[in-house]
Amino acid sequence: MQLSERVQKLTPSSTLAITAKANELKASGQPVIGLAAGEPDFNTPDNIIQAAFRAVEEGKTKYTPAGGLPKLKQAIQGKLERDGLNYDVSEIMVASGAKHALYNLFQSILDEGDEVIIPIPYWVSYPEQVKLAGGKPVYVGTDESTAFKVTPDKLNSVMTDKTKALILNTPSNPTGSLYTKEELKAVADWAVRHNIVVVSDEIYETLVYDGEHISIASLGEAIKALTVIINGVSKSHSMTGWRIGYAAGDRQLIKAMTDLSSHSTSNPTTPSQWAAIEAYDGDQTFLQEMNATFKSRLETIYPLLMEIPGIECIKPQGAFYLYPNVKETVKLCGLDSADAFVEKLLEESLVAVVPGSSFGSPDNIRMSYATDLDSMTEAISRIKKFVTDRMEK
Repeated sequence: MQLSERVQKLTPSSTLAITAKANELKASGQPVIGLAAGEPDFNTPDNIIQAAFRAVEEGKTKYTPAGGLPKLKQAIQGKLERDGLNYDVSEIMVASGAKHALYNLFQSILDEGDEVIIPIPYWVSYPEQVKLAGGKPVYVGTDESTAFKVTPDKLNSVMTDKTKALILNTPSNPTGSLYTKEELKAVADWAVRHNIVVVSDEIYETLVYDGEHISIASLGEAIKALTVIINGVSKSHSMTGWRIGYAAGDRQLIKAMTDLSSHSTSNPTTPSQWAAIEAYDGDQTFLQEMNATFKSRLETIYPLLMEIPGIECIKPQGAFYLYPNVKETVKLCGLDSADAFVEKLLEESLVAVVPGSSFGSPDNIRMSYATDLDSMTEAISRIKKFVTDRMEK
């Protein structure tokens, strides 16, 4: 059967591909340590699970409005108010995960040829979703020298009269970088000056270890009017499989995104919505506990990582990823690319990481520390041995 051009142009997710290969090796009995997948290694808190059980037992298993239960929208509204952001429930839509909210957003704002500025490195699905909506990804480079953050000058260098939106992800996947208030203010002023939509992906907002998360939408009414906040319970409450995300922004846009859901997915899973209500309205102790665990892991493993020959790595301020530059390490190993490094590391040392080429920066690798500390330290020990053994050959 002949496939459409749009799906033929899609780039498969390398994070899923690496995870699949690692799982194959595990299934064959190999002691693989996987540092590729992007989800917390904690179970969903019990109070949230119980809320879902109650919903099912009470018969709350039918259709809901396409844009989400009114009570869940109110819970999200309350969460945003606690963050200093005021949105009417008509400015909020619930989706089947933050990824779905992003998809609906791009489908709703982009026409053929519209350009979206995407800072490098980027989450793998951003450019694919832009292309699926007929848009054109326009990349702006960042690196370790700028802590992987964009500036107005950088943005001006790639902006054209077709620029429709900018994607801003803070804390960042894959780098863990966090924008300061001053840096966000500079980007906000640029966006307002040029009337550019800011897609503010805040899915890692609760996982901050150095500094504080600030939503760009909080910096004034002008930038708020141009901002679409994308968020959800996946990372904050360890609910990746429950598939509940949301968008908050312009009322007309939110209605269009909701209408799109009504003709595609219909409503997000009903019991998951009741679970998400508990996530936002219930006990929040879990957030602090998980945050503290990730911070403790980072403080332990970051110095160990820096002992590996050739490694350069900015210490992340949020999320749960390390994003080391391995350009010199690759040379020391006698290899020709970070992709080859990743492949050999999995084959010979049974450690699964993700090549930075997946995120637009081919000299880096992404390592998730959403795994237990013993496994993480063992993985870094294996990587160090892999490098030193190759250096001695």
